[in-house]
Amino acid sequence: MAKHTVTLIPGDGIGPELTTAMRRVVEAAGVDIEWEIAEAGADVMDKYGTPLPQHVLDSIRKNKVAIKGPITTPVGTGFRSVNVAIRKELDLYACLRPAFSIAGSGARYDDIDIVLVRENTEDLYAGIEFPEGSDGARRLIEFAAAEGVGTIRPDSGISLKPISITGTRRIVKYAFDYAIANGRKKVTAVHKANILKHSDGLFLKVAREVAEEYAGSGVAFEDYIVDATCMQLVLHPEWWDVLVLPNLYGDILSDLSAGLIGGLGIAPGANIGAECAVFEPVHGSAPKYAGKDMANPTAEILSAMLMLKHLGETDAAGRILAAVRAVIGEGERVTYDIKRSRFGTTDGAVGTQAYADALIERL
Repeated sequence: MAKHTVTLIPGDGIGPELTTAMRRVVEAAGVDIEWEIAEAGADVMDKYGTPLPQHVLDSIRKNKVAIKGPITTPVGTGFRSVNVAIRKELDLYACLRPAFSIAGSGARYDDIDIVLVRENTEDLYAGIEFPEGSDGARRLIEFAAAEGVGTIRPDSGISLKPISITGTRRIVKYAFDYAIANGRKKVTAVHKANILKHSDGLFLKVAREVAEEYAGSGVAFEDYIVDATCMQLVLHPEWWDVLVLPNLYGDILSDLSAGLIGGLGIAPGANIGAECAVFEPVHGSAPKYAGKDMANPTAEILSAMLMLKHLGETDAAGRILAAVRAVIGEGERVTYDIKRSRFGTTDGAVGTQAYADALIERL
C-alpha cells in the first residue's frame, strides 16, 4: 500500500475536533498517511501576524494534497478569508461540492444526487473592491458617468465582477471531464446572462463553445438562469446532475444543495487545481461550539473520502462512505444535529469522537 504525505490544517473553532475525528477514521480504514500539520486561522494571528503563514502554502505546494478544518472568516473588516486566499494563491480553480442523500439524515428529500462545480478564482470573490469615499471609488464613478454606462451614487462601495474566457473555459472543461469520468449524464451552466450581459454573458458564451467540443461525449448540456435554478432545485431536484457556476452563484447554490440533503454538517468539498488539491467541509468554524465535543464531523470525514479517491485509495473511500451511511441510517450513535433533524429531539445524541468511534467499528 502506498504511503501518502498530506498537509493537515486543523483550523480553528470546531476545526481541531473535526480533524481529529477525521484522522482517526482515515487511519482506521488502513490508509498509510503521514500528516504534516500546518496551523492557520485566527488562533495563529498573534504568533505569525497573519492567519495564513507562508509555511502553510509551502507545505501544500510540496505535498500536493491537503485537508483542512473550518477556519473563521472575519465579517466586514480584516483579512478577507483564509479559504479564499489558499484557493487564490494555489490557483485551485475548481470547487467540487457533491450533494447526495444519506438515509436517516432527517432531510426533506431522499433522492438527491447533485454535483456543483464552482469556479473558484474570479467573479465578485476576486476581491477587487473600492471602499465608499475612496479615490478609487470616486474615479470609477466618474468613469462610469463619462462612458455613459450608468450612474453610481457617490456614497457607494464598489466591487468588480471579472469573468474571463480563460477562467470559464477551464471550469466548464473540468465539469465535462468530471461528468465523463464519473458516469454523469448532463452538465448545466448556471448564469444571469439575461441581465449581466458582459460577465455572465461571457460565461454562457464560452460554456456553449466548450459544450460543442464535448458533443460526442454522451454528456448533455443545457443552461439555466440562476434564480430559476434555485426554484427548480427545490421543486424538482431530480432534474439536476452536474451544475457548473461562476464563483458567487456556486457558493450560494452549494449551501442550497446542502439544505436539500440535511445541512452543511454532511456536505463535503474539494478545491482542485492543476498542481494541488485541498479538501474541506463546506460549513464554518462555529466557535461557540469549540471544545464541547458536539459538532458533527461527517462533512470533514466525507471530504477525506473525496481526498482518498483523489489519492487513488478508492477501496478505503468506499468503506468510509458505507460506514457513514450505516451509522446515520441506524440513527443511534449520531450527533445532536442529526438527532434533532430526524427525531425532533437531541435525546441520545453522542459527541464528535463517539460518533467517530461508531464509524470505526463499521470499517
